[in-house]
Amino acid sequence: MSKKGASYQKELIVEKGHLDDLNHVNNVVYVRWINDISEEHWEQITTPELENDYFWVVLRHEIDYLGQALLGDALTIKTRVGETGGVKSVREIYIYKNQSLLVKAKTTWCLINRKTLKPQRIGDDVLKVLFVSESL
Repeated sequence: MSKKGASYQKELIVEKGHLDDLNHVNNVVYVRWINDISEEHWEQITTPELENDYFWVVLRHEIDYLGQALLGDALTIKTRVGETGGVKSVREIYIYKNQSLLVKAKTTWCLINRKTLKPQRIGDDVLKVLFVSESL
């Protein structure tokens, strides 16, 4: 058995409000999309108990812009859970246009205990939803 980080993807169309003065997607919009897909994925895989006990905060974004997206472009945004340990979990994000990679990013998240508002070591309860077991 091996463990693989849970994954999630969604599609979207570039709208006028996503564009900057150069008529391509603004870098701030990419950051919002990176944040949004990460939060949506957590909401999809988490349990009510985990939602009551913990939340995540961003510690770091690393983003490589490899291409540009324009008005009307259809994009696919994919994410998966990466290296996880201690209080931190890395989420990898990839944004594609026509199967061509436009943006790749890594965001480091810190798990926070809702009661203490302090960083929380990632335990088995959280690891179970972040990683799925696969047969070799």
